[in-house]
Amino acid sequence: MNINSNDFQVRTGETVKLKKWPTQIIPIYKSKEQYQEILSEHIRKLSAQQNLLYASSHYSLLLIFQGMDAAGKDGAIKHVLTGINPQGCEVFSFKQPCADELAHDFLWRTTVRLPERGRIGIFNRSYYEEVLIVRVHPEILHNEGLPEGLIEETIWEERYRSIVDLENHLYRNGTRIIKFFLHLSKDEQRKRFLARIDEPEKNWKFGPADIEERKFWSDYQKAYEACLSATSTQEAPWYIVPADDKENARVIVSKIIFDTLNELKMSFPEVDNVRRKELQSIRKLLLNEV
Repeated sequence: MNINSNDFQVRTGETVKLKKWPTQIIPIYKSKEQYQEILSEHIRKLSAQQNLLYASSHYSLLLIFQGMDAAGKDGAIKHVLTGINPQGCEVFSFKQPCADELAHDFLWRTTVRLPERGRIGIFNRSYYEEVLIVRVHPEILHNEGLPEGLIEETIWEERYRSIVDLENHLYRNGTRIIKFFLHLSKDEQRKRFLARIDEPEKNWKFGPADIEERKFWSDYQKAYEACLSATSTQEAPWYIVPADDKENARVIVSKIIFDTLNELKMSFPEVDNVRRKELQSIRKLLLNEV
């Protein structure tokens, strides 16, 4: 099955209704062995693209992963980026903000983690938490030190605008942004939660807070719909990836990343005559060493 990245992209201005987006599609692979072959080939191509990204040093790449608990964010990052040179890649997981982070605007703690040119930055959760979990639990706003006059119903639209403005600014300065929403069904989340309880090696992944948040499933779906609709742009698109099949999701994610990098038309820096002569001189010295 050929993967078309555009099939998963949210178009600019599109109103997202998650019930219309599948959480599972026909598998791209026919066996576990074929899955490994496809993913390995994608990783090989990604590794080559990363070398070009680093060598050309004109662009940076920011990958954002969002989704409900147990959607497979950690696994996607681990398996898709396993072949990437760790010296050119950094992963940041954003949990509950600390006191220092709360003393700044809501974009500050992620902005200071943005990738430099030539590198790949990965956000496991991101500034989007501020229009997702905070929207579902608006009482959190009162702990963020905002002036009372700013905590109005319009705050979400204002935050969407701030996010889009930031992403457009980053795009104009060479950062390419890919945003993945791993679209998990409620039933599949239940199965994965049960596995975390039944399999001892997964017990550490599960806690009472996970069940509490599951009670707000419908609220989260609405928050995601509003967020995806308002912040998917041509410069920083959202991709809704069916996540009930973890392996399928990883293959799709890897293909989208490769397609984005491939569109940059990068090349290794050209060597001018002065540099070429210098290299030949060094080569002669090395050949003549005793």
